[in-house]
Amino acid sequence: MIHSLRAFSHRNFRLFFFGQSLGIIGYWVQQIAMSWLVYRLTGSAWLLGVTAFAGQIAVLVLAPFGGLWADRVDRRKLLLITQTAAAVPAFTLAALAFLDMVEVWHVIVMATALGVVMAIDAPIRQSFLPEMVPSRQDLPSAIAFNSGMYNAARMIGPTIAGVLLAVSSEAFCFLVNGISKLAALIPMAMMALAAHVRPSRHASIWEGFRQGAAYAWNLVPVRLLLPVVALVSFMATPYQALMPIFAAEVFAGGADTLGFLIGAAGLGGIAGIVGLASRKELRGLLRWVVAACLAAGIALTVFAYSTHLALSLAMMAIAGAGIVVTVNGISTITMTIVEDSMRGRTSGFYSMAFLGMYPVGSLAAGALASWIGAAHTLAAGGVCCVLGALWLWRQLPELRKHIRPIYVRLGVITQ
Repeated sequence: MIHSLRAFSHRNFRLFFFGQSLGIIGYWVQQIAMSWLVYRLTGSAWLLGVTAFAGQIAVLVLAPFGGLWADRVDRRKLLLITQTAAAVPAFTLAALAFLDMVEVWHVIVMATALGVVMAIDAPIRQSFLPEMVPSRQDLPSAIAFNSGMYNAARMIGPTIAGVLLAVSSEAFCFLVNGISKLAALIPMAMMALAAHVRPSRHASIWEGFRQGAAYAWNLVPVRLLLPVVALVSFMATPYQALMPIFAAEVFAGGADTLGFLIGAAGLGGIAGIVGLASRKELRGLLRWVVAACLAAGIALTVFAYSTHLALSLAMMAIAGAGIVVTVNGISTITMTIVEDSMRGRTSGFYSMAFLGMYPVGSLAAGALASWIGAAHTLAAGGVCCVLGALWLWRQLPELRKHIRPIYVRLGVITQ
């Protein structure tokens, strides 16, 4: 257990973890408040979907450019800017709501604005981890706990939002998020980082983007692993959008049943994170990724046709663990092997594959579910994950051939 906490031996990571935990919990408080406000004002499920889509789709387009800036500018300064910018939509919505002037289009516009900020922020945050945790041996622990922070916040934030909405209003939730973003700036400003010399002259934005794309394509492990992230994000993670259907129609339950199902996936995700953080070396991580992707696919397929709540909860826990281990295992490998000058751009492509494909997958899953049903839709996603795992298993010799020399050169493993 002590070994799994090794990322916290680095002061900068401790500061980062504390500050970002506040900010991400605030983000989820606002997400729940926005959804509740839109539904209260309109009663429209479609507008709920539009709001969620508006808040996430920017990642698909802008994440690579956020990564490009991360390679050109001091990453801590960029994060200070993005955190400050993320507070603007929160305070704007708080003011409109307190004044009783808020309308649905205000929420959608502010969700879009926040999505743009988060699209730029995500690859910067990911590429910043090796700067805070320079030890390659400790990096997997940092990446696992960074992901754990997100998963924990997804459970804690909505709970806090529910309490705040019960005793106060959406306006207060927005205010809490804005304050959390400003509070997150303090630990970030307290960091003491080694100076990094960055080129004073840069290629144009489009040339920099082209260089990053060429680098990611020519680095065989990245070329083979990022499509797996995109597949899992597109085919597996949209289970969240379909879960209300299973809770209501399969198990004849309500919000409590939905909470149990989503909570089971969250607990599984946390278990997967602890497993990743407890690993003592990178050797063998590819096998974990293959097994996790396979397990997630099988679990989703079984869940799709299960009518027993206990079995379904177990399958959701396995699916949650499998998804987390797959995407974060690939993130660990990618962030370890890429050159520092290309880390931001590679993180941008990773964010595009993971975060950017989710809203597209959710829309596709919703459309397909209306045609063939939620069960068949989720099962199709599970089968695709199984096929993806089998394909990746066949690529293991090629991946090891390219990854092992890099690990040896970096001193991660010996010959």
